[in-house]
Amino acid sequence: MKYGMLIFMTLLLLVMSSGCEGSRGARAEVEGQPALAAPSLVHHGSGPELLALGPQGLPGMSWAVVEEVNLPGVLETTGQITFDDRRVASIVSRVMGRIEQVYVSQWDYVRRGQPIVTLYSPDYMTAEAEYLQAQATLKSMRGGGSEQEFARAMVDAARRKLELLGVGADQVASIDNAAPTFTMRAPISGAVVQNQALKGSAVNPGDVLYSVGTLDQVWITADIYEDDLSRVAVGQSLEAVTTAYPQRVFHGAIARISPNVDPNTHTLQIRCAVRNPDGMLKPQMLARVRVVTRPGAALVVPQQAVVFDGDAYYAFVEAAPHTLERRKVELGAWNDRGYARVLSGLRPGERIVARKSLQADALWHAARGESF
Repeated sequence: MKYGMLIFMTLLLLVMSSGCEGSRGARAEVEGQPALAAPSLVHHGSGPELLALGPQGLPGMSWAVVEEVNLPGVLETTGQITFDDRRVASIVSRVMGRIEQVYVSQWDYVRRGQPIVTLYSPDYMTAEAEYLQAQATLKSMRGGGSEQEFARAMVDAARRKLELLGVGADQVASIDNAAPTFTMRAPISGAVVQNQALKGSAVNPGDVLYSVGTLDQVWITADIYEDDLSRVAVGQSLEAVTTAYPQRVFHGAIARISPNVDPNTHTLQIRCAVRNPDGMLKPQMLARVRVVTRPGAALVVPQQAVVFDGDAYYAFVEAAPHTLERRKVELGAWNDRGYARVLSGLRPGERIVARKSLQADALWHAARGESF
């Protein structure tokens, strides 16, 4: 009786054990998560470290192929309107003195030769007195000789001194008495874009009183990425549309390309001179710029295929079945949403992990014994 009971209990335990194993197997089959072999790093000589995933791979992982696509013949970027620096003049005090009278204010339009400010300075009176004395000495001489040549040289020197103080040739010719005041005139026609002249304020040599700029021709400056530099050249056609006048297209050609690259944004500037006779374009206006460029090609990959880790981007390249190479890549600007432009690190036709790239990076760190 006892022996029969022992056999019965043994059979019952075997049936229960079989049922539990079957339940666990069924649950694993339903969840679709078979046990994976632990990832490991393998080396092939002096080659890079490779991540071995095991025969099951990474569940849910998908692949993408590195593609080479033709770049569009038009490069689009943003820019702004600026003064043509060759058409801006700074009106600077060349003496120590005081502002007696101001005739224009900021944003006023002035014409060349128009009075803009009167300065009081003994320097003017001294220079004018020297000029008048030199002229009187020259006129008192008769005949020729070295003395008359010396007197003529003194007149030229006195005139030159007045010119260095900002007195124009026509103003020098009209001097008939020495006076401590002098009226400065606009050197060019244009708008007063900066005004530092206040009546009664003291001035020193080198102080900027006004800046006058003309808008009949302006610069359009635009930023381009350094990887597009090979596609642009001086003379290429350029079109610009401002936010203020979206229906008006301004045309020009690239006149300058900056020799410097911004180390933070890896961009540089191009400039185009544009005629602006009606004054529609104002400095600091924003513009959308289109440049007709040379044809080219670019490598593109899905954005989800690249992983940012530390201070660089990485992609996982198929080195062999179930084996990945973690490779550093450099990215550039690209307009198509969902894709990234690869400048270096990948070759056309290579297969890379698209979906589950973050999980692949986590496995790579785990295989190295690093925290992710």
